[in-house]
Amino acid sequence: MSEGSSSGESKAGVHPNGPLPVAVGGPGDADRRTLNRAVILAVTVAALGYFVDIFDLLLFAIVRDKSLLDLGFADDQQRLKLGVYLDNYLQMTGLMVGGLVWGVIGDLRGRLSVLFGSILCYSTANLLNAFVADVPPNSALGFLNTVGLGSAIRQYEVLRFIAGFGLAGELGAGVTLVAELMGREKRGIGTTIVASVGVLGAVFAAVISKYCHWRTAYLIGGGLGLALLFLRVGVVESGLFNAVRSEAVGRGHFWKLVSSWTRFRRYLAVVAIGLPIWYAVGVLVKYSRDIGRDLQLGEATVAPADAIMWCYVGLAIGDLGSGLLSQWLRSRRWAVITFHILTAIAVALQFVLVPRPLIVSNLLFLALGISIGYWAVFVTMAAEQFGTNLRATAATTAPNFVRWIGAAGSALLWTSLEPYLGTWQAAAVVGAIVLAIALAACLSLRETFGTSLDFVEE
Repeated sequence: MSEGSSSGESKAGVHPNGPLPVAVGGPGDADRRTLNRAVILAVTVAALGYFVDIFDLLLFAIVRDKSLLDLGFADDQQRLKLGVYLDNYLQMTGLMVGGLVWGVIGDLRGRLSVLFGSILCYSTANLLNAFVADVPPNSALGFLNTVGLGSAIRQYEVLRFIAGFGLAGELGAGVTLVAELMGREKRGIGTTIVASVGVLGAVFAAVISKYCHWRTAYLIGGGLGLALLFLRVGVVESGLFNAVRSEAVGRGHFWKLVSSWTRFRRYLAVVAIGLPIWYAVGVLVKYSRDIGRDLQLGEATVAPADAIMWCYVGLAIGDLGSGLLSQWLRSRRWAVITFHILTAIAVALQFVLVPRPLIVSNLLFLALGISIGYWAVFVTMAAEQFGTNLRATAATTAPNFVRWIGAAGSALLWTSLEPYLGTWQAAAVVGAIVLAIALAACLSLRETFGTSLDFVEE
């Protein structure tokens, strides 16, 4: 089989979606019922897993001010700098490192190993976030001082990195599993359901934060993840992965993504098309209060928790819309290009509609969320662009590189330009750069709608 290309047909003796995921008694309706049950369970578990993933991923941004105030950081500017450091740098770096590790594990050991391991890692880390506190040297936990973890902020640093590391594996493994279990014409619907349900985790986190103490919110997030582990017991492995498990096809070799210029360029383009999503979330949404203050919005300045809530309601709508649009157009590329144009308009309105009442600010974050709601199509494209032996690696690392570059990179460029241009002006310039890169990258990618996934990268 040629490099980076798909065979038009499945291998002889292999089900179109790979070998049936469980043993069946005979051909026909029984086979289809077995496969359908496996698909429904996989979609359900992946969607709920992504729901918990987004809940935990955005929770720090939502409770940032409350938690840092409780921990003794009263200065607004100090909390802003700490927030950027803990969230955009440490947590996102954990996501990048975790994306590499979980992606390789997904192609070496299977998609299910990532679904179990990643959620156990980030759920445990988020449970421990609820207990960060300064530790007296003479207490039972006094030994933490000897390893540099005696202060609450140091514990926060380590736990946000570990949480990011764990969170990195959830989406890529879930989408890869769903894409490989479903038929080529309908897999976009499955991944759309996963993303549309999943992003509502941020809305739930925002609501929880309004009625619960920030420590309780962390306990809820960690507890939801551990509870979901039990539901995953019945999920079956991808048939396509099982078909190549015993073949010498270089499974999980991340270096193969960069060893060929053609393949590396394809990977860079996949990463680039998602950058506007995490520029919007990592800068415009998470730091809505700081940008709104600089725009002199007054009472129309939206708190980060509310901005996240409105944005992620929009994301749920946008993910559903972009997924259905890609099915209707029979094109992933043109669906993403359409949403890039919508994102450019939504970002521009953030800076142009000044002054404005609070309700308009909220609606602008809703519109921004809808416009960047092509995450489902983006992750589906990441899975479809690469062969079975590298698919989990690509589909897991790409979203996390997007999160890291889009959030940490955009924040770094924003804060670097801020002293020279001003807060909102720097944010606008970064948005223009990111959108131009994303649009050019999308135009360079091949169309993958309806293509077979039964191929390997040579």
